[in-house]
Amino acid sequence: MAKSESVEENNVVDQPFGEILSGRYLSYALSTIMSRSLPDVRDGLKPVHRRLMYAMYQLKLNPQQAPKKSARVVGDVIGKFHPHGDTAVYDAMVRLAQDFAQRYPLVDGQGNFGNIDGDNAAAMRYTEARLTDVALLLLDGIEENAVDFRPTYDGSENEPVVLPGGFPNLLANGASGIAVGMATSIPPHNVAELCEAMELMLEKDASIAEIAQIVKGPDFPTGGTLVEDPQDIVTAYETGKGAFRVRAKWVKEDLKQGLYQIVVTEIPYQVQKSRLIEKIADLINARKLPMLDDVRDESAEDIRLVLVPKNRNVEPELLMEALFRHTELESRFSLNMNVLDSGLVPKVMNIKDVLQAWMNHQQEVLVRRSAYRLEKVIHRLEVLDGYLIVYLNLDEVIRIVREEDHPRQVLMETFKLSEVQAEAILNMRLRSLRKLEEMEIRTERDKLAAERDELEKLIGSEARQWTRIKKQIGALKKMFGPETLLGARRTVIGAAPAPVTVNLEEAMIEKEPITVICSSKGWVRAMKGHGHNPADLKYKDGDRGSFVLEAQTTDKLLVFGTNGRFYTLGCDALPPGRGFGEPLRLMIDLPNDADITDLKLFEAGRKMIVAATTGHGFIVKAEDVLAQTKSGKQILNVKAPAEAALCVNIGAGDDHVAVIGKNRKMLVFVLDEIPEMARGKGVILQKYKDGGVSDLKSFALGAGLGFKYGSGETLVEDLSPWLGKRAQAGRIPPNGFPKSNKFG
Repeated sequence: MAKSESVEENNVVDQPFGEILSGRYLSYALSTIMSRSLPDVRDGLKPVHRRLMYAMYQLKLNPQQAPKKSARVVGDVIGKFHPHGDTAVYDAMVRLAQDFAQRYPLVDGQGNFGNIDGDNAAAMRYTEARLTDVALLLLDGIEENAVDFRPTYDGSENEPVVLPGGFPNLLANGASGIAVGMATSIPPHNVAELCEAMELMLEKDASIAEIAQIVKGPDFPTGGTLVEDPQDIVTAYETGKGAFRVRAKWVKEDLKQGLYQIVVTEIPYQVQKSRLIEKIADLINARKLPMLDDVRDESAEDIRLVLVPKNRNVEPELLMEALFRHTELESRFSLNMNVLDSGLVPKVMNIKDVLQAWMNHQQEVLVRRSAYRLEKVIHRLEVLDGYLIVYLNLDEVIRIVREEDHPRQVLMETFKLSEVQAEAILNMRLRSLRKLEEMEIRTERDKLAAERDELEKLIGSEARQWTRIKKQIGALKKMFGPETLLGARRTVIGAAPAPVTVNLEEAMIEKEPITVICSSKGWVRAMKGHGHNPADLKYKDGDRGSFVLEAQTTDKLLVFGTNGRFYTLGCDALPPGRGFGEPLRLMIDLPNDADITDLKLFEAGRKMIVAATTGHGFIVKAEDVLAQTKSGKQILNVKAPAEAALCVNIGAGDDHVAVIGKNRKMLVFVLDEIPEMARGKGVILQKYKDGGVSDLKSFALGAGLGFKYGSGETLVEDLSPWLGKRAQAGRIPPNGFPKSNKFG
């Protein structure tokens, strides 16, 4: 197409369609960015919110006044300031009143303003509203030339370009919006923390990492637990972009018979409770949450979601981990601090820039309000000086007013008065001419003169201005301190969760407490529950108890034979506790010439000493003795039945081992002298001419060595006579040592 040409006679512009379209779209984009979607960094408000605040201020809807119908407020906003649909304006007003959407609500709503389930507010003709104390902080000084005003869309009135904003609303309440080609998403924060961070910035050039030590993360109105990594939070605040992971807060409630339920008391920000419950129910029906049996909503004013596990053996942590993965009980809130710098330029700021921009705005507001007040004070002082002249020349002033045709001009010429002073004198009332009034005027003049001097110093000194702002921030911090209703932090700062592998098969296994009972002749059984009295247990004639272990049905038993083999048996495979049980030999392939020397519960990480009666032995891990077949696992090399084997657990903190032989010689040496092996013969523990090992025991040398003495136990603390090296013969044990040559 040819170069653009204007055809004036028909008022037609000949221009390529692409240029026209791009120009119009650019205008639309700028209008969306500037006038609709992005908040101003100074007061944290979009135009619709700012106009709502100002319209309610004009209607005198203060917290102390009775509220007015929301329709009245919306009508004023769209009629005077905001030529858009009433639904959009009312929706914006409703959000400002919702305590689950705003950390510090700006509107006090009366009536149905919606709920966390996602239900809509009632129609504007039914609800009423007024400003909150927080909103008054934003508007404080608006009539004192604190900010610029501009004509409204029809030029009939003026509206503020920005509010004085004596409250850090952008970070305190957050903001979100989508413009053309850009968006903003800012989570709410705790005001007391923001104030403390700004105090630090006024004291020194604080880094963002130092600020993040104070502002530890967002503070959402719905609470929850912030589980984002601290370093990621610092990075997000440094760049102005990032995300915060928030989890629901939950507690475990114990019920009868070992049952329990999980109660969710707080859910993540901007998650609708009804949709969350619906999602969980759908997952249960689709069998994608096999550990969960039911979900109930028992909420009243507070949130109470009840999660019922499939059975009592489901670990609550594993259940919640599965829910966090599949539902909005865990959500991410993005951070994109894209705001209008000075109301003109879109810019992504870091948290320090945002706080500094608010403080710079407060400095400008302070100077403008001070200048406005100074002008009023100077004007009043001029009037008071004129009044004082009246009292010095009262009779002459009265004569001039009564007799002269142009008293103003005569007063100005006679007493060298200004036009303002002359006008004020002519407007005086007769009652003001009493003597007492003169004294009050002199007192007022002295007070205003002192105020004038202070204001002039404040306007002329930037240091004084920042000192005043620091006091303002301190007062704000006190107003929203942790002890106040709105000030206490709601979102708990938690640790970043470690990766958890959810094994559904293991999680769903029935887990019940049992007591494993094994007699000396090898009859084994499992009785339900714990706490059985050994004296009440019954055995076959000629048999007696040997091992009584409290366990769970999910535990594994380690059976150690005199042949040096370990056998593994699941507790769920044991016969029930009725009767005398069944022979253990039927459950494992234990040779006829071997006996059971020990019965233990498998404990991951546990270490044991295994020894042959010949005096050889070594340390073995519990994981290394697990057997996959009924024939067991050969660990200790012995020649049964000539040799036998024994096994003892090593306790936490044990550092020495005591060995007693059949020759009644005892030796104590350092535990580290015994090597750790997976299988074999081991090393010599104690040297014998005749006999072999009778018993051994690991212990902590500092605590002393205990052994059975009569019906109780005795403790030997001084073991120096028996201390030696491995493979030595040892000495006769202490007096009172059992004749059985057993430690217990």
